[in-house]
Amino acid sequence: MGRSSLLSRLVFLFFLVWSAAAAIAATTVTKDASSSALASRARRPGFLYTRLRGRCTPQYWSSRRESWPRMIPQASSVSKVFGTQALERYRSDLTLLEATERNDDSNNAFFWLLKQSSAALLNSYARKNYPYSAWEVKTLLIQALVSEEAAALQAQRFSLANEACT
Repeated sequence: MGRSSLLSRLVFLFFLVWSAAAAIAATTVTKDASSSALASRARRPGFLYTRLRGRCTPQYWSSRRESWPRMIPQASSVSKVFGTQALERYRSDLTLLEATERNDDSNNAFFWLLKQSSAALLNSYARKNYPYSAWEVKTLLIQALVSEEAAALQAQRFSLANEACT
């Protein structure tokens, strides 16, 4: 009886040490997800399942944890990426990085649209299964600039796609 009790305690101790090591490794990988090898290990399903959330949100792209797609440098202006109709609504020197970093979009549907559209455009280039193509994102942004209601509705759609993306 004493031997099986000792064995079960050793198994339990081994499990605790293994769990702690896995948790530390997952935390380390999450903090430094810039390397694709580390990021793939972080997404590996297992007993201690952890999911990286928010890999497609404007906050994620503004944090610079991942390289931006080559088609869109961080210093690209909104007017060059989305066209001259966007220039009528937004500053000419506003960059996509600044658009993803904005925090004053809660009361302004047009800036919320720009923030979510910028992330959607980056996701369309960087994520294989993203539901919108780059062309669709640009077109939908331009179409939504006609009114605040249209801008808010399209921003909500992009926001849902950005949140659901992995």
